[in-house]
Amino acid sequence: MKTRQIERTRLVPHTVDGITEMVLDKELIEVPAPPRDWDQLVRTGVTVGAVVLVTASLAWTTTSIGDLLSAVTVSAIAYTAAVAFDASWIMCMAVEWLLRYDPERANTARRAGRWALAVSMGAVFAHGYLMADTWVIGAVGAVVSGLAKGGWWMAMRVHARPLDPRTQQWVAKRRAAVDGQLALIPIRRELQRGQALVEAEQRALGAAADPGSADPDQSGQSADDPDADPQPSASGPMTIKDAVRTALDSGIREPDRVLAYVRKVADANARADTVSRYIRLAG
Repeated sequence: MKTRQIERTRLVPHTVDGITEMVLDKELIEVPAPPRDWDQLVRTGVTVGAVVLVTASLAWTTTSIGDLLSAVTVSAIAYTAAVAFDASWIMCMAVEWLLRYDPERANTARRAGRWALAVSMGAVFAHGYLMADTWVIGAVGAVVSGLAKGGWWMAMRVHARPLDPRTQQWVAKRRAAVDGQLALIPIRRELQRGQALVEAEQRALGAAADPGSADPDQSGQSADDPDADPQPSASGPMTIKDAVRTALDSGIREPDRVLAYVRKVADANARADTVSRYIRLAG
């Protein structure tokens, strides 16, 4: 049986000059070595091979299509645009992998990837045919992208974890619930911004309509006379909450004056903490 060494650390008592302390003691012990996971090694090899194929395809397609397009434009721009041909189906494969547990959306990415691959292979074929005047070279060059996509598709199959129909439905329902909550975050933020703008507009209009310029002749009123302060009018029975809001809308901000008004028009036994709470909520 194969073994391997591992380091184990434990606390042991150690005494110096009659004083004992717990210190760390390290020792190497041998434990049975696990068997080699050949499946994982093969899976890793397939993934690395797929990455190599895709990289080679990207380089080949970019070179071929870039050389084709450089006949009509600047080389730097031509080769930059050529990257889009293989990069498009590579991106579709990445999206397909991310959506592997959502078959309906993954199918859209799969179909888009096939169309992008066909366009890329057609462009490479055109380059080989026009430059070498033979369809064989164009066809062989176009197959490179097809082989790369096939290799990556096989790697995706190796890593795939298919779900049974019932589990797939469960995942879809859970994803829909979470996606709905995520979608509501920007919606709530937008509604809050809109509500803030509406409230700011209302406050601005309320300030413009402030009755501070009602009667310029204030010579007959005393600044110390409490009756000189404007009082909101009470129309019918009111709750404590309605009375607090009416007082605040009328410009009364001091808690004592709000409390006095509430006791006058709503409830003579209204508690100060209740009125204060309604003031905070209204603010």
